[in-house]
Amino acid sequence: MKTLKTTLVILFLLSLATFSWAQEGVIVYEVKMNLHRSLTKEREAMKNMIPEFNVSKQALYFNPQASLYKRMVDEEEEAIAGSGGGVTMRIRMNSEEQYLLPAEFKKVSLREFNGKKYIVQDSISTLPWKFTDGTKTILGYTCKQATYFDEKRNRTVVAWYTDKLRPFLGPEGYASLPGGVLEIDVNNGERTLKALQVELRPLKKGELVEPVKGEKVTEKQYQAMMSEQMERMRQNGNNMIIRN
Repeated sequence: MKTLKTTLVILFLLSLATFSWAQEGVIVYEVKMNLHRSLTKEREAMKNMIPEFNVSKQALYFNPQASLYKRMVDEEEEAIAGSGGGVTMRIRMNSEEQYLLPAEFKKVSLREFNGKKYIVQDSISTLPWKFTDGTKTILGYTCKQATYFDEKRNRTVVAWYTDKLRPFLGPEGYASLPGGVLEIDVNNGERTLKALQVELRPLKKGELVEPVKGEKVTEKQYQAMMSEQMERMRQNGNNMIIRN
């Protein structure tokens, strides 16, 4: 793994030097989750209590060295609730911020949990992408297709990326391709991330800043806290929260 990371860092630096990526700007994505497909068979009766889709907008600010993926500032937390039989459903938009510094394989995430902010420190994941001959045009950019199967979560991910934007650029955990990712499809529409706009422009002050305010924890520690919360939710049948 260390050798792979070293190789990828070298390739990243070479690509920057070769193509002189002086680009900076912002990519706006529509994130759409099919909530009905996320329900287990035991909870199918809840379909009439929640909308079929949860849709939000996220922004990816980037320059040649780093990127920051976060919720759009004008996107309010959406709470679409239905009640009946003592059950309340809430849909909360992901408020996580993710900062990437590819040359150092550094990933820093700002997350909120139970009203408290955490800085989760980790390294950039390299996914086992398989490259195909598929191409399509997104927002005027010719994009190439890459896919991989996530065995842990039993899902197929299809990515569309363009080599007209710098490598290691993409939303969420999908930033390990040789170009900028403009579309992601998980399990044929179960969850999609689609670029609505690519704006190449000088970044404004404060748009791309590494998150630093919050208690520092590792990814393992944060996931342990989440697991404890999910267990409490399972034991309490009167409240259920779905996150995108």
